[in-house]
Amino acid sequence: MTLPAATTTAHCEAVLDEIERVVVGKRSALTLILTAVLARGHILIEDLPGLGKTLIARSFAAALGLQFTRVQFTPDLLPADLLGSTIYDMQSGRFAFRTGPVFTNLLLADEINRTPPKTQAALLEAMAEGQVSIDGETHILPKPFVVLATDNPIEYEGTYPLPEAQLDRFAIRLELRYLSERDETSMLRRRLERGSAEPTINQVVDAHDLLAMRESVEQVTVHEDVLHYVVSLANATRHHPQVAVGASPRSELDLVQLARARALLLGRDYVIPEDVKALAVPAVAHRITLRPEMWVRKIQGADVIEELLRRLPV
Repeated sequence: MTLPAATTTAHCEAVLDEIERVVVGKRSALTLILTAVLARGHILIEDLPGLGKTLIARSFAAALGLQFTRVQFTPDLLPADLLGSTIYDMQSGRFAFRTGPVFTNLLLADEINRTPPKTQAALLEAMAEGQVSIDGETHILPKPFVVLATDNPIEYEGTYPLPEAQLDRFAIRLELRYLSERDETSMLRRRLERGSAEPTINQVVDAHDLLAMRESVEQVTVHEDVLHYVVSLANATRHHPQVAVGASPRSELDLVQLARARALLLGRDYVIPEDVKALAVPAVAHRITLRPEMWVRKIQGADVIEELLRRLPV
C-alpha cells in the first residue's frame, strides 16, 4: 500500500510535533532521524552520555507505533544474547529457536562500541537483509526493522572502534550536541511543570502506516543530473589525497534514498541538489576512511565532505 505524498508529509509533521512535546530543541536532529527511517535506513548517534539519545529512541517508537527493545551493549554481551539461540524443549523433545531482542521493530543498540567486534558483527546480516541465520536456519525479522545505535567518542576508555563494514550499514551518523541555554531552561521548566509524572508520547501512526509511508518515497523522482552529482561526489572521495578508502556504492544508494525522503518531508515529489548537499555529511562522512596522519592533524571525514561540496559543481 502506498500513501499519497501529501498524507505522508502530514504524518511526518505530526510525528515530529508529537516528539517535540517531550524532546526539546532537537527539531533538526529529529527530522534527520525520521528521514533515515523513511529511507529504510539505520541511524548511529555518536555523542556524550545524558543528551537524550534513549529518550529520542523511545519517543520515535511510541509515535510511530513500533515495538521497542533496548539492548545495553557490554563487553560480555554474546551474539546469542542479541540474536537468540536454539534450546532443547524437554516437553516436546525437540530443539526450538528462542528469539532474541533483535526481533523487534525499533532496536536501540545502546553504547554499541562497548562490545567486542564479534558481537557487533552479529548485527550485520540483520541490518542489511532484515533476517538472521542461526544453526543453518534463516529467521525473518519483523517489518519495519530499524536499528538506532548510540556510541561513545572513541577516545573514551573501554570502547571498540566500529569496523568499516558495520559503519557502512548505517544510513546516517549524527551528533546531538548540547542545547542552547534557552532550550535547557525550557527543558527544566517543563520538568517542573509536569511534576514526577513520566513524559508520554501519543501514537500518531502504526507500523503498517510507516510501511506505506516508505512506499510513497518510491514515488519521488530523481533527475539524471542529480544522480551524476551523487556519483561525482562519491568518486571524488575515492581520489582525495586525505582519504584512504572512499565512499562505497551502498553510500550512494543510501544518499539518493535519503534525498528522496527529505524531498517528501518538505512536500516535494522530486529531488533537488540541495537535498543531496544537506544530507551528504551525515550520510557519507562516517563511511570514508582517512589516512592515518589525518588523525594527528585533527581532520575528520566531515571536513573532507564539506570541502568537496564547496568545490564540486552542481
